[in-house]
Amino acid sequence: MSTAFPSKNQILRTWHVLDAENQILGKLAGKAAVLLMGKHKASYTPFLDTGDHVIVINAAKIKLTGKKEQQKKYRHFTGYPGGLVEMDVRRVRAKRPARLVEDAIFGMRPKTKLGKQMYRKLKVYAGDKHPHAAQKPVAASVA
Repeated sequence: MSTAFPSKNQILRTWHVLDAENQILGKLAGKAAVLLMGKHKASYTPFLDTGDHVIVINAAKIKLTGKKEQQKKYRHFTGYPGGLVEMDVRRVRAKRPARLVEDAIFGMRPKTKLGKQMYRKLKVYAGDKHPHAAQKPVAASVA
């Protein structure tokens, strides 16, 4: 008996919409990562990208628990000497609110070429509008 692997034509990709309003960041990111990897499907294969597309709306209204609002730092390096840029959550939320959700989901995906391929199927929007109505996305619950 041999194991059946889905081919590129057999993988069905659906679009899911996650509403981030009043949701906890880690729980939403975990749900989005599972959908992107395809772990919710019976045809899940660890070395194939069988996941779905994920749209996250209302990213500006995400909640953080504990003292993360005051203590959590977001860092990136510009590539120049002394180019470490460090911002707290309040500043990131004011400047680019979608980055909070993007970074959380980015950290939960596999750190391989396959993980980058999965990450490309993620669309995050700060408001409640998105331009993907033609794909007929299905509302997914975080709980």
